[in-house]
Amino acid sequence: MAVGFWQMVGGGVLVVVLMVLLLGVIYLIGRPLLKLIFGVITNSILGLIAIFAVDFLFNLGIPLRLYTLIPTALFGLAGVGTLIILRLFGIPL
Repeated sequence: MAVGFWQMVGGGVLVVVLMVLLLGVIYLIGRPLLKLIFGVITNSILGLIAIFAVDFLFNLGIPLRLYTLIPTALFGLAGVGTLIILRLFGIPL
């Protein structure tokens, strides 16, 4: 049985249309997820830079240990701010 030219083209077009629809759905679902991941990574990097800079510039004595770096990496600048406030109120870290 020979397959006609238009049958091959029709099947190819259907595959391309389905692939485009699938990529569109992945884009719509994945775009907010990628924005969230990028935001968390950016916030973590800024927090880590900030804790090193604050400790270097103002010499607050914030120890760079695991229990101070984890909140900084998770919460970013908010974590650094919390550590600074705790240190300024005299709470040992």
